[in-house]
Amino acid sequence: MEYFHRQVQLWGEGTQKSLQEKSIAIIGCGGLGSSLAISLGSCGIGHVHLVDFDEVSTHNIHRQIAFKTGDEGKYKARVIGKVLEDRCPFVKTYVHIQSFEEFATKDIKVDLLIDGTDNLFAREQIDKYAREHKTSWIYGAVEEFNGQVCFFDSSNFKAMKVFKKEPSGIAAPIVMHIASLQANLALRYLAGLSVKKDLMYYLYIDKEGEMLTQKFKMPTP
Repeated sequence: MEYFHRQVQLWGEGTQKSLQEKSIAIIGCGGLGSSLAISLGSCGIGHVHLVDFDEVSTHNIHRQIAFKTGDEGKYKARVIGKVLEDRCPFVKTYVHIQSFEEFATKDIKVDLLIDGTDNLFAREQIDKYAREHKTSWIYGAVEEFNGQVCFFDSSNFKAMKVFKKEPSGIAAPIVMHIASLQANLALRYLAGLSVKKDLMYYLYIDKEGEMLTQKFKMPTP
């Protein structure tokens, strides 16, 4: 318990030990996925599935905190798995070098799915799989200085109005900020604490540099 001392102060040894039995799947191991994996693995989530078929590129590294120069050409999921297990010996990682569609065919039971993709089709597939398996999932998206987070439970991704547009740039801090909000929702849920579900958070920094947050209740059946 010494490793997790400050968390044990929050919820006691029993809850901390229960996290060791929890299993999550992080879909996408880029910007959001890097931060999510390090945050949640370091918190003592016992089993972390990492799903990504992509390799590290130079232009990824500034916003994808698990990688460093020299990792180019390596599979992202494999690099992150090694980082997690080196950082926290109490986590077991499972590396899946494949798309979510391929991962879904394995029918691996997890307690929570977490979106770290930047792909509309993949999110639709995650949502469909989550509803079929009665598993909650946490959505996250970033662009420029903006981001979105939602814990999907009774609602679904199809309830969102999605506008397709050419992707703009991304500031590295907003990636870590959105991932931290996703990770906090995940950790509270896995620890048995209350979580506001089916509420979309839209965060952005306006032209004057002020951080603003809007909240939208997602429709449910």
